[in-house]
Amino acid sequence: MDCGEKVFVFEELAKRKERDDCWLLISGKVYDVTQFLEDHPGGDEVLLAASGKDATQDFEDVGHSDDARNMMKKYYIGEVDSTTVPPPNKIKPQTYSVTQKDDEPGFLFKILQFLVPLLILGLAFGFQLLGKKEKTEA
Repeated sequence: MDCGEKVFVFEELAKRKERDDCWLLISGKVYDVTQFLEDHPGGDEVLLAASGKDATQDFEDVGHSDDARNMMKKYYIGEVDSTTVPPPNKIKPQTYSVTQKDDEPGFLFKILQFLVPLLILGLAFGFQLLGKKEKTEA
């Protein structure tokens, strides 16, 4: 770290996750990407979703180009005090709710879809055998 370089605590960085004030933490470095939100090729929602936490893994998973990595230099504002960054499992993950659609068939319905044709097939064979038996007796 250079002498005089700005060092932020994680709590300060975690507050900066709005459209008018958005910071990212990537590989221990802090970037103020507020002015870049509208220009980001993936849209501003991607950056906003990655703010308020350590976005290193999100950034690396995308596989950014060398040009994108060089562009980051202009948004760099300092480092984070690594002792203030909570372990990954302590950071509150964003939650998404998944609801089951009402039109999805349940387990009982799936079983009935299998059993009803078998029952019809069994009845058809039963009536066929019963008909043959009556013809042979008559």
